[in-house]
Amino acid sequence: MSMIPSRFLREGRQLPSELEEARVEIEALAKGYGLDFFETIFEMCTYEEINMIASYGGFPTRYPHWRFGMEFLQMQKSYEYGLSKIYEMVINTDPSYAYLMDCNLVVDQKLVMAHVFGHVDFFKNNLWFAPTNRRMLDQMANHATKIRKIMDRHGQTEVEAFIDVCLSVENLIDPYAPHIQRQRAVSEAQVEQAELDRTVSKIPAKPYMDRHINPPEFLKAQKKKKQEELQKMKSFPESPERDVLGFLIQHAPLKRWQREVLNVIRDEAMYFAPQGQTKIMNEGWATYWHTKMMTSHILSDSEVIDYADHHSGTVHMTPGRLNPYKLGVELWRHIEERWDRGRFGKDWLDCDDPRIRAKWDTEAMQGRDKIFQVRKTHNDITFIDTFLTPDFCEEQGFFTSRFEPRTGRWIIDSREFQAVKAQLLNMLATRGTPRIYVLDANAYNRGELLLQHPHEGLDIQLDWAAQVMKNLVHLWGRPIHLDSVIDGKPVRLTHDGTSFEQQTHEALQKPSEEKGESTRDSA
Repeated sequence: MSMIPSRFLREGRQLPSELEEARVEIEALAKGYGLDFFETIFEMCTYEEINMIASYGGFPTRYPHWRFGMEFLQMQKSYEYGLSKIYEMVINTDPSYAYLMDCNLVVDQKLVMAHVFGHVDFFKNNLWFAPTNRRMLDQMANHATKIRKIMDRHGQTEVEAFIDVCLSVENLIDPYAPHIQRQRAVSEAQVEQAELDRTVSKIPAKPYMDRHINPPEFLKAQKKKKQEELQKMKSFPESPERDVLGFLIQHAPLKRWQREVLNVIRDEAMYFAPQGQTKIMNEGWATYWHTKMMTSHILSDSEVIDYADHHSGTVHMTPGRLNPYKLGVELWRHIEERWDRGRFGKDWLDCDDPRIRAKWDTEAMQGRDKIFQVRKTHNDITFIDTFLTPDFCEEQGFFTSRFEPRTGRWIIDSREFQAVKAQLLNMLATRGTPRIYVLDANAYNRGELLLQHPHEGLDIQLDWAAQVMKNLVHLWGRPIHLDSVIDGKPVRLTHDGTSFEQQTHEALQKPSEEKGESTRDSA
């Protein structure tokens, strides 16, 4: 404990001796099972303190803004009315900090500590968390200092109003940006060189075979391909850009302090992105390990009833809602059982006799190794796509539902595996948030911003779209256009800062023609 910075351990907030002994025991158990985690520091908090920390997203050092106070009051009322209760909170840093509510039962504190070690193991070893800043607690403090200095120079009201604008578009990022480079850097010199180069690529051939190896139709196709490539290089951006926030930081006509604030918002949004991408896996992994350690080693006879009561509340699946704890832990157990019994590989896949499959057990006992391997490389989408099986869906009673307008009720639509899997993957791919791309930063050759919403089954909410587009006008300085589909018809939504328009747009079927008017001039 001597390594812990004093500023994070307020007087009287160290673990009491009973819990410190439990922490040492649970940490040893976790390491014995093969969990590999950062140093984990636990701190006791009152319910008011833990609500405060939770309202800041786990980082009490964040920048000042009224929304954190609003979220604190919501959590406070929810706790006081008995509607919700925060058992634990842990943040992805090195060392990791976990907060325990001091009024919880001792058995709850043990459960939470076992759960936390599972989370920290996941943070440290899952590749989707690898690019995250492990010193984010300090970075958040730096952000707060920067924002306060900007408020001192430009006034709290103006800066908070700008932060409000930025927060309305904080989800318009590319969560895969740290893992893949989508855009290539194209200079003006390269564009000019491509314009001057009139040669057409030909397949090397002897003179007498040239007209057979490179016929006129082939040369025509190569010329067309080269023109399309040149047009793509001239486009701005060259290809649809999902990281709208990053694009605005680079190209929007912002003041220096505004660009710094927008950078802070994007930096923090990118930090939290992997938690959304791995919610099912992460919560399932932590739940798997706390159940394993609690039921096998930690619980005393007098604690079993309380543990069962509180654990069942955690994994309870409410009708119509997906519980990531329940789905995650059950799928981890399913994977372990499959690999323990050898239910994988060609022989298993080729077997179509249900009687043989039901009794299949090669005693491979590879389950524990497999779940550690999966924990390292997957996110929720690949986790579900790779390991969800018809047997699992049948065991868990999964089905899809739809709203029946004639009766005004939700009804079961299908229990078919492919339908269930497709709906789960669609939910995880969008998470209720539309994917928006920058299509053209010089629409109509007037420096206006054209965005695109690829329709994925759900129409965009027009009232929300209007407000977000108004805020984008504030950032971009020119009218904003959004191509989408409403009621099955392609439309273009436009906001110029004062009025919002919706019109059908036939040219949506030919986006490349309109993009042909673009230049690479920055707005």
